Amino acid sequence: MYINGFIVPVPEGNKQAYIDVAEKFWPLAKEFGALSHVECWEADVKDGKTTDFRRAVKAEEGEKIVFSWVVWPDKETAEAAETKMVEDPRMADFGEMPFDGPRMVYGSFVPVVEFHA
Repeated sequence: MYINGFIVPVPEGNKQAYIDVAEKFWPLAKEFGALSHVECWEADVKDGKTTDFRRAVKAEEGEKIVFSWVVWPDKETAEAAETKMVEDPRMADFGEMPFDGPRMVYGSFVPVVEFHA
């Protein structure tokens, strides 16, 4: 399993536009091999003493934090999907992103501990 994780600040008024983009993203990701995709809108994000989600993305007044991840079967599938998505003409249908992309924090991870109820 290989996971791409993201943290992004989104203006509160762009919530539905963000959801719309996420809903356009999933069919492509699924077609290119993703196993699951989760988008979480800020419910309770507290300011930290040393660092926190808001500082990680330089969140501004009126912005909410989105925490999301995409699960892939492996690194090779994730990397191949990234290339395919960049080249896919359907990406042009996404239009203007409802957030400031350069402030997005992202990375890839492999699970080291996992439990399910």
